[in-house]
Amino acid sequence: MSDHTVSEFERIKANSRFLRGTLQEGLADPVTGAISDDDNKLLKFHGSYQQDDRDQREERRKQKLEPAYQFMVRARLAGGVLSPAQWLAFDHIARTWANHTLRITTRQTFQLHGVLKRDLKRSIAEMNKALVSTIAACGDVNRNVVASANPVATPAHRLAYRWAERLSEHLKPKTRAYHEIWLDETLVAGGEEESEPLYGPTYLPRKFKIGVAVPPTNDVDVFAQDLGFIAIIEHGELLGFNVSVGGGMGTTHGDPSTYPRLGSVIGFVVPEQLLRTAEGVIEVQRDHGDRQERKHARLKYTIDRMGLPVFKAELERRIGFELQASRAYHFDHNGDRYGWTEGDDGRWHLTLQIESGRLADLPDQPHLSGLRAIAEEHQGDFRLTCNQNLIIANVPTAQRARIDTLVGEYKLDGYRRLSGIRRHAVACVALPTCGLAMAESERYLPQLLPKLEALLGRHGLRDEPILLRLSGCPNGCSRPYLGEIALIGRALGRYDLRLGADFAGQRLNRTVRENVDEAEILRELDSLFARYATERNGHERFGDFLLRSGVLPAARHAIEAEIFA
Repeated sequence: MSDHTVSEFERIKANSRFLRGTLQEGLADPVTGAISDDDNKLLKFHGSYQQDDRDQREERRKQKLEPAYQFMVRARLAGGVLSPAQWLAFDHIARTWANHTLRITTRQTFQLHGVLKRDLKRSIAEMNKALVSTIAACGDVNRNVVASANPVATPAHRLAYRWAERLSEHLKPKTRAYHEIWLDETLVAGGEEESEPLYGPTYLPRKFKIGVAVPPTNDVDVFAQDLGFIAIIEHGELLGFNVSVGGGMGTTHGDPSTYPRLGSVIGFVVPEQLLRTAEGVIEVQRDHGDRQERKHARLKYTIDRMGLPVFKAELERRIGFELQASRAYHFDHNGDRYGWTEGDDGRWHLTLQIESGRLADLPDQPHLSGLRAIAEEHQGDFRLTCNQNLIIANVPTAQRARIDTLVGEYKLDGYRRLSGIRRHAVACVALPTCGLAMAESERYLPQLLPKLEALLGRHGLRDEPILLRLSGCPNGCSRPYLGEIALIGRALGRYDLRLGADFAGQRLNRTVRENVDEAEILRELDSLFARYATERNGHERFGDFLLRSGVLPAARHAIEAEIFA
């Protein structure tokens, strides 16, 4: 493809000298709190986004001040696992250079918000000192590899997690730019001949996401990933992985050429074939993805353009072996199970609910301090979940009582009193920091949930598990298209209402009302809750009821045929 046909972003990558650009010069410029637009695009590959406080924009404009620029920093934590020492390092960075909060993302890692330009380098260097990197946490590369959050039920579960770790390490960029810019590494002789053997000089056309799921739990929403691996475990042995390709959530309002897509299961590989299979999928996307229009550059569009059989044939040609037929599996939910569970080795794991993933010290909710106190005594590790929750994992039996005491003391025991819908609510950050947000999400969730709980309580449904997803825009960070109920922002106070996904992440929802306000949303849901309470079959889930009862048309975007074939 000739240079004049590619997007401006592609030219920036090609001229960046493997992600260096003029980042060092921009970071050193004391005149502004920002960096250039070109460097901001490159900064994403290093795990950070430039943002500004949108709540302050208008007032600062009136005062003829530049926007309140700040940076979000995201870590790469394969499978969301970190040690108590690493937790304390994140806590220190959050309280020293960020906005005194830690945010668990839907990709099983931490984001820190509010870091000023002058503090960005030392924040990233401090993470590296704790053996945590931010490279490839954002950008047109394979991002944080997610994995079932608590793979401790059997040795095979632990092995599945270790493969997620290997994928994360194997697929990260090879450029030394990260070490030069953030860790003061001197460019070694011959550095001008540096290369990216997998990604090439322009990396991928768009971001790329991998998830490893361990049935029957689909807590990673494996079919929302560009590349999904479904662990096949029989009699305690990890036989291999089913391969799913082409999942992706993002769309653009008013553009029917963009759409959410569930991943397609195309076969099975043994563990030893996992890394090469992942490389092969990335190679096909690298060479065939759309580099002219970024809205059409994700793997899902590449597959739909090529056709799934052609894509699979090209993949097998590159990797040098044929995929085996996919194996049987079953998912029963994609949420988190709260409270204590025991692993096969006698250690215990406590899952806590963290609303919208935000850990902060608020009046009567000293959660950040509480986790710091726990990390100072905890003898196991921590695991972040794709549903923005937290597991205090691998707790010895003798330490359970002490952990419970600290959880209660710091008001982290709210998981004991959750309604059904609150147990399964996910919200993206949105305003005031996300530049793409059209409406509130994280800040709206605490206002919306009590109103939904009141409606559900009126119909005797308060404890009924329902998947709720909120998004401030259609880009899909909170995976809203997999919610039984989803609100997708259109403008301040206005959302698209989507309904009808299933409870296991295997069916997309569909739009019921467009661009409506809260009153209309609540009226619509009140009517549906009333019908659900009186017409459902036994323990039928809300999304399934909406389809069976004819409230919604038959599923057009589901993978049941592939799953049960």
